Amino acid sequence: MKTIKLILVTFVAALGLSSCSSDGDDTPKIDVNPMAEFNLVTNIEANGHSLELYSEGKTGFTTGYNELYVRIKNNADDTYFANPEITWMPVMHMMSINHSCPISELAISNDYNTVTKGYVIFQMPGNADEYWDITFTYEVEGQEYSVTETIDVTAPSDGKQTVSAFMGSDDVRYILAMVEPTDPEVAVNDMQAMLFKMENMMSFPSVENYSVTLDPRMPGMGNHSSPNNEDLTYDAATKSYKGKLSLTMTGYWKLNLKLLNSTGEVLKGEDITEEIEASSLYFELEF
Repeated sequence: MKTIKLILVTFVAALGLSSCSSDGDDTPKIDVNPMAEFNLVTNIEANGHSLELYSEGKTGFTTGYNELYVRIKNNADDTYFANPEITWMPVMHMMSINHSCPISELAISNDYNTVTKGYVIFQMPGNADEYWDITFTYEVEGQEYSVTETIDVTAPSDGKQTVSAFMGSDDVRYILAMVEPTDPEVAVNDMQAMLFKMENMMSFPSVENYSVTLDPRMPGMGNHSSPNNEDLTYDAATKSYKGKLSLTMTGYWKLNLKLLNSTGEVLKGEDITEEIEASSLYFELEF
């Protein structure tokens, strides 16, 4: 009987301890690294801080669309600042002129208040004589800081074109960049692109309510096309152009495009005919 009472007392005590540990402040806290599955593209150290730039799929900066995540670490105690206010400005230093490129604002992530997210669209790579740098201006704990760092922007390793900078027939310079698909399949793929115009050398606002026609072809297979494609139309929620890309087999595809303004006037690109095998406006992919 004493043994049974002892077991009951031990059981009740264990329940009490379990309840206290779940309700009290003694519960061990697990540190979650929100960037654990991402690639660290670069780490910029200045002002006693580290600005960490991450990418989900890339290991460096490439021409075209780059989605980036930024965190600011206090090097004194290895903690990250919550809700930082950050602006950025990439600049290409050419032999005769400097210019920027399309960028988004850096917004605080919905899941982690130490992570900001945005995109940069580099329209050209650097080279031995011309280079990109990026300036971050940020405010943490009520104090403003700034840092500028040279970065290496390269063409994609597969050499395929996913961004085009061109002059339209309306004498406006545009930049069109492919966002999706990043992992194309033999299927009808969601396709997404972003369109900007050059307001001046440092300003590239997005362009709304245009359209982009799509005619994918396989040059190495008789230049055949595919069924069930849908042209790209403007989506106000994402400020991008969305459509459907049908890929019927693996291999090299040229995505022939035409850019039309809001009244249907063709600003760039051509229809594919027996005489015209490729449009002057296009993306490429191979899988």
